[in-house]
Amino acid sequence: MNWYVIYTKPKWEKKVAERLIQMGIECYCPLITKIKQWSDRKKKVEMPLFNSYVFVQLPDSERNSVFEIAGVVRYLFWLGKPAVVRDEEINIIKNSLKAPNIADASVIPFHVGDKIKLESGVFNNQNAIVQEVSNTHYILVLESLGCVLKIKYKLNKSF
Repeated sequence: MNWYVIYTKPKWEKKVAERLIQMGIECYCPLITKIKQWSDRKKKVEMPLFNSYVFVQLPDSERNSVFEIAGVVRYLFWLGKPAVVRDEEINIIKNSLKAPNIADASVIPFHVGDKIKLESGVFNNQNAIVQEVSNTHYILVLESLGCVLKIKYKLNKSF
């Protein structure tokens, strides 16, 4: 069976996951613990790693059953088909969140103007500025080398 990504209403991820489990549908909502501060106290709060996303594993024939649950909006699509997440990708997320040295985690997409440091490949340890972001590639400016780098995504069916 494939893992699919469900898009939920904002702040409904945990409720949707609980109701999916009650229906007997295998799901995964990765949670991280953050310390939130109010004016009078601090509190540890479990928050979803991916806002508005829950992963579900079910046969293709039962995909529409998730819409019986309040808070489910739609499936996430990639290239016109429901996005499929491989088992190993789910396991990587699970194992990464179990690591004891993670104090905080978040998923932040690159935006035009962001300054980043490349951590692998030919341009390892080079600083770059994001010049363009599209569905298929990034364009980065490597000022120290005086060049522009275009990084293309691999178009596949997985998330």
